[in-house]
Amino acid sequence: MALQTGPITLDTLKRGLKSGIDVTWQLAKVMIPIYFIVTLLKHTPILGAIAQVFAPLMGFFGLPGEAALVLVLGNLVNLYAAIGAIVSLSLSLKEIAILAIMLSFCHSLPVETALAKKIGLSAISVIAVRMALAVLSGLAFNILL
Repeated sequence: MALQTGPITLDTLKRGLKSGIDVTWQLAKVMIPIYFIVTLLKHTPILGAIAQVFAPLMGFFGLPGEAALVLVLGNLVNLYAAIGAIVSLSLSLKEIAILAIMLSFCHSLPVETALAKKIGLSAISVIAVRMALAVLSGLAFNILL
């Protein structure tokens, strides 16, 4: 069965443009403030202190200490907050790939755990499995990449 497509109407273009602008606005509301906050933190001793505290732990994943901020934002807020932080930090492609892989397993924990509970899953089990997968994938891809 072939899809039938008609001519693109002005109304279709207007709706598409409006949807695109709405999505862009939703993403920008999260990413831009995070970008500026992390950039501001880079110019203060705060990010350096965070990096120093988490450097030993992040080192297991081949990540700098600053990457802890990305993981916290991705896990507690959402992926777009993590992207805003990634953009403002000077990370290599390998580091970005490892963070992306880890966050693909473990992101937006409060929202997604609440959803999992609604369908009858154990919140602790869901969080444990997702975090374990993130840790194992981070360790593995640090070795593989």
